[in-house]
Amino acid sequence: MRDLKYIASYLRSSRRDLILAVLLLLVECFLEMMIPLLMTDIVDFGVPNRDIALILQQGGKMALCALVALGTGLLYARFAARTAYRFGAEIRLAEYRQMQDFAFSNLDHFSVPSLVTRMTTDVTVMQNAVNNGLRPLVRGPVMLVMGIWLAFLLNRDLALVFVICAPILGVLLAIIVYKVGPLYNRQQRAVDHVNGFVQESLTAIRAIKAFVRGEFEAEEFSQVNQELREASRNTFCRAVLNQPAFQMVMYTAVVLIMWYGGRFILVGSMSVGDLTAFLSYVLQVINSLMMISNVFLMLTRSLASARRIREVLEETPALHNPAQPVQEVPSGQIDFEGVSFQYSSIAEKPALSQVDLHIPAGATVGIIGGTGSAKSTLVQLIPRLYDATEGTVRVGGRDVREYDLAVLRDAVGIVLQKNVLFSGTIRDNLLWGDPDADDETLWRACEAACADEFLRRMPKGLDTDLGQGGVNVSGGQKQRLCIARTLLKKPKVLIFDDSTSAVDTATEAKIRTALAALTDVTKIVIAQRITSVMEADQIIILEDGRVHAVGTHEQLLECDEIYQEIYYSQMKGGRENDTEAC
Repeated sequence: MRDLKYIASYLRSSRRDLILAVLLLLVECFLEMMIPLLMTDIVDFGVPNRDIALILQQGGKMALCALVALGTGLLYARFAARTAYRFGAEIRLAEYRQMQDFAFSNLDHFSVPSLVTRMTTDVTVMQNAVNNGLRPLVRGPVMLVMGIWLAFLLNRDLALVFVICAPILGVLLAIIVYKVGPLYNRQQRAVDHVNGFVQESLTAIRAIKAFVRGEFEAEEFSQVNQELREASRNTFCRAVLNQPAFQMVMYTAVVLIMWYGGRFILVGSMSVGDLTAFLSYVLQVINSLMMISNVFLMLTRSLASARRIREVLEETPALHNPAQPVQEVPSGQIDFEGVSFQYSSIAEKPALSQVDLHIPAGATVGIIGGTGSAKSTLVQLIPRLYDATEGTVRVGGRDVREYDLAVLRDAVGIVLQKNVLFSGTIRDNLLWGDPDADDETLWRACEAACADEFLRRMPKGLDTDLGQGGVNVSGGQKQRLCIARTLLKKPKVLIFDDSTSAVDTATEAKIRTALAALTDVTKIVIAQRITSVMEADQIIILEDGRVHAVGTHEQLLECDEIYQEIYYSQMKGGRENDTEAC
């Protein structure tokens, strides 16, 4: 219940609407409970005495109560809906803001499909719990208490039937809730699996079609879908037992009330009107108990969703700003001092081990190494996407943990290995780098990234729509747009994480020439092609998370075996032909 209490705190912004909804509901309950009492006089006096005036008078009061109750019910529905949807919006916004503060290590705790489910399905469950559950949550107990109280006023002996039925109903409800609760958790995990499979299939739809694996994927989805179907079936097969169990107990109580009520009428201790009113209250009590049982089941399902939402909201961001953060990065000088890093505390070995590097401001540095040598991991420590496990990373002579995160990341431009463009126009995407950039500035950045070559051929130029994820441009064009976007930041450190792999060598040479003109920017280039780093001021070779060698192209080609192997394997003619040419 602590999870529900925590999530309920997001109802504060809707407090006014919530209070109005509850008050209107109480008025509605009161008016509905008055109708059986008014009907008693009609049955006992109006009909036997043929007193038309009394019948019309009491009937008019009943109609008035019904109309006012209808009006309050409609107003309640409006305020309840406003409360529920604002509540859902507040939770989604809180989750989204929390995820924006997550470090990469926080995001590693949750799968993407799970986060999507927690922001959609789980929030919808909580939203529906308020919209559909507020009415029975308030109305059920009120109608139950008032019904039993009025029933005791009419006939205390006959009302004892409720005293007998209540414990039985309580035990049945407890058993059902106990059995169903864990099943809702399983059901939500099955929804995660379905969302994950759909996301993966849609992302890789081109590969699926290229390998003609549509039928195989359909069979795989069928299994995941079957898992969700079975989880839902098992859950609701047990949940629906609630209604027949309650009906069995309560309608047994109705039969007993009719039996003993008839005997009371025969001996004269109870009137027909009283029994009619009593039965009305019995039905009210039955409906109330049914509503309460449904509320418990709804709360049981909401509890699973509330726990999953709370896990996101209470996840502590791994990275924090210091108490008095430094607000300016003085230069692009970078230093690694005894840096080690591992992604998880249970990892067998660190991704980086005892890295010591010095990169002067304005230098051009190339990083090469085999797959899994932690090249990307190394550069992700510079803008503090992760914190080093051991040692210190310095930018501009200061520990990166001393900077304001936004200031540090604004001074470090990084073109990631996976190029990401957002839905919208090319202009919209480029303005991520500099929201205030004019067309001239945008075109200069595009020229430096060699993106102007294809942009000028597009009818709408910068206003060309990219489609979702940039589907309207090729991989090489996407890379060049990402480079242009990063250049617009005017960073002090510029990192290219294998970001020209889809670009031809001639275009890559043009990009290198344009970057060479940025003398006041420290440039770090991770590449697989040795031609991308040959002209760098220094080249760093990583092997198995350690710095194997540092030097210029000439130095490494002369004395380092790994560099020689990479060079001769990539250069035309190979080692033997190169030697013969010399």
